[in-house]
Amino acid sequence: MSSDLIIDVSPSEVVIALLENKRLVELTREKSGAKFAVGDIYLAKVKKIMPSLNAAFIDVGYEKDAFLHYLDMGPQFSTLNKFMKIASSKKNRISSLSKIHSLPDINKEGKVTEVLKAGQNILVQIAKEPISTKGPRLTSELSIAGRNLVLMPFSDKVSVSQKISSTEEKNRLKKLIQSIRPKKYGVIVRTVAEGKRVAELDQELKRLVAKFETTFQKLKIATAPALIVGEMDRTTALLRDIYTPTFNSIIVNDAAVADDIADYIATIAPEKRKIVKTYKGGQPIFEYFGVDKQVKASFGQTVSFKNGAYLIIEHTEAFHVIDVNSGNRSKAGVDQETNALEVNLAAAEEVARQLRLRDMGGIIVIDFIDMHGAGNRQKVFERMKEAMGDDRTKHNILPLSKFCLMQITRQRVRPEEHVETAEVCPSCKGTGKVMPSILFTDELSSKVNYIFKDLNKKSLTLKVHPYVAAFLTKGIHSIKRKWAFKYFRRITVEGVNAYSFLEYHFYDDNLEEIIL
Repeated sequence: MSSDLIIDVSPSEVVIALLENKRLVELTREKSGAKFAVGDIYLAKVKKIMPSLNAAFIDVGYEKDAFLHYLDMGPQFSTLNKFMKIASSKKNRISSLSKIHSLPDINKEGKVTEVLKAGQNILVQIAKEPISTKGPRLTSELSIAGRNLVLMPFSDKVSVSQKISSTEEKNRLKKLIQSIRPKKYGVIVRTVAEGKRVAELDQELKRLVAKFETTFQKLKIATAPALIVGEMDRTTALLRDIYTPTFNSIIVNDAAVADDIADYIATIAPEKRKIVKTYKGGQPIFEYFGVDKQVKASFGQTVSFKNGAYLIIEHTEAFHVIDVNSGNRSKAGVDQETNALEVNLAAAEEVARQLRLRDMGGIIVIDFIDMHGAGNRQKVFERMKEAMGDDRTKHNILPLSKFCLMQITRQRVRPEEHVETAEVCPSCKGTGKVMPSILFTDELSSKVNYIFKDLNKKSLTLKVHPYVAAFLTKGIHSIKRKWAFKYFRRITVEGVNAYSFLEYHFYDDNLEEIIL
């Protein structure tokens, strides 16, 4: 399986599209200057204790208070609190966790009022980003994630990913980490560490420890609420988690971001640095690589997937519902049960893709086409498990009921990706009425005249729907050529498939849009 990463960088956001075998499977957006990402560590202040929930509301600087449950504080909460007080002290000269004496673990069955009080400063980490009307969800079991390892301060445990099947390799990695880890640090060995040498793991471990120990200096000058350790940007974090040797290319439309990604790739796979390329084409990067078209086809309430079959996807505050429909799909001479099985097997693969693509979390209920055979229901269940094997998000799949309903629970750590595929007509602005089409070229001519005469632009690029582009450029005496001779300026007309019929945009010689 080949994988490609297409990254669209704009002043307001970075959009990352992951393609597997040229098919869009993940789409993530990161707003410029975005805060409260999963993994960020904050010095926060306890705002309100909720004994009935055995939890507390915490001020991390977000508009709504974050939520911390007692069970998410972690057994080493007392030691973490002690560390925070020592590190925040102006007289502190301690620069290593090994010099801090550990306190006993907090009681598993304890109450939040026993360890927290309003106004108290604590160290917390974002476990879930703000979603809908809810603020961030927090944990005090801090962790610093790397490519091969996850560092767990204040812990002494070493655990190895269950996805590593070889018992011999698990034992090797566990012994290796136990021999190199510093005191007061636990480590989780990730799946990609399989087969890695001690030098590479030791280098990464030292880098993660150094990253965490910057908190000693930051806590001295920080005032709650304040960001203490920031997770790397979403682009690099995604690469850290999903990069595999099967990556064919990573294509970015920004040279500076491409250099940053190339530098990161060089640290984890030096021989793959050359797969990072800068896109310099005139078309928008997502349009050139066909991402825009896949986005329009994959989002929305109805999604077609095979031979006329389609999914209907509905969202509620409580859960998501997906209905499988065979549409007009039918095969002569094939009984209903076989036909239903074929549609359901194909639907399982598309549902798995949709869950990753939209990052749907919580409870998902799928209504498959009715099948009477228990063996056929088991086949659909197995296909779903196989299709979701590449999904990194924690999930649990239950077998189909006799009514062919399947329930999936999938961890939700950030808001669901939503793309509105229905567009308001840019010509009529939703009114249902447009100017006479015979006057459309007159409007364009008027604006071209204004751009050259009043704004004194040296050249011009006009982007329109391909049909309009063909009309403007057809023949020897085309409208485009008449404009060029009239103003003695260079004019380029480009067709953009994503535009609606009468939509148009003007760009100057620096390819910056001219707002009229």
